[in-house]
Amino acid sequence: TAEEIEQERQEKHQEFGLTHYICHTASLVPDSEDQYSVAAPECLLSYSQREWRGNTSKSRLIKKGYEAIGEKFESLRRVRGDNYCALRATLFQILSQSQKLPDWLKDSEELVDQWKFPPVCKKEVRAVEHLESWLNLLKTRWQEAVQCESPAERESVCQKVFVGQSEEYELLEALKFLMLKTAVQLHSNMEKGSDVPEFCWLLFARDTSKCPKSFLTNHLRHVGFSGGLEQVEMFLLGYSLQQTIQVYRLYKTDTEEFITYYPDDHRTLWPNLSLVTEDDRHYNVPVPKLLQKPTDNNS
Repeated sequence: TAEEIEQERQEKHQEFGLTHYICHTASLVPDSEDQYSVAAPECLLSYSQREWRGNTSKSRLIKKGYEAIGEKFESLRRVRGDNYCALRATLFQILSQSQKLPDWLKDSEELVDQWKFPPVCKKEVRAVEHLESWLNLLKTRWQEAVQCESPAERESVCQKVFVGQSEEYELLEALKFLMLKTAVQLHSNMEKGSDVPEFCWLLFARDTSKCPKSFLTNHLRHVGFSGGLEQVEMFLLGYSLQQTIQVYRLYKTDTEEFITYYPDDHRTLWPNLSLVTEDDRHYNVPVPKLLQKPTDNNS
């Protein structure tokens, strides 16, 4: 089960995770030996054999999953296994693969102007300034990435971001804001009787997230601190970014859920990015064979 795999994986991820968060962006200075929050590519099958040496049914299942995706992917980039993991892996794939800046992000100030703060929150100037700053930063880094002329330039952009400093966490918090904004829009559409994606009925069916306010209070604000993204929130993340997140769920090998799309209704319309998970908690980045390139970020 996912819980059993999680227990077996805890020690393996301990050295690569964060132990605490500082202030509202959870920024911290990384150890010099663990500077990068997304590691350099390593052989996918070698990683599988090293991490899953045993001969238990779980080990055999996970290794079989790696062998299956090994037909398409040659390498794996390990992502720091904290509670921002899903957001971080997704952001990395966006910066490393996107071909253009999405239209909805071109006017980042408008995203904040349209935002309605929950009644319980005070619309302080500082809060608005934070949101504007983080969204502008996201637009800037995204634009820098799509303008890169070579894989080496892309790698350089990513190396500047994924070093565990405040900028990285500000970008991750910007993704959370986009998720909340999308949740508000979708919930409003539901109340009007308009068509909404199927995952919305699951998202707002939970007792702890009946509306955007409770979703923020009980779930989203804790992401990165005391919890990660749940599966239904992965659908929201993909929908918010207008990206189809294709996840290879290795503990679901040999089942129909081995490959899951978040969301699954825009697969031919939106850009596709791939992630790998062994437990629906920690996500790593697979590197396609044709995109394999040398890097020295951990040398």
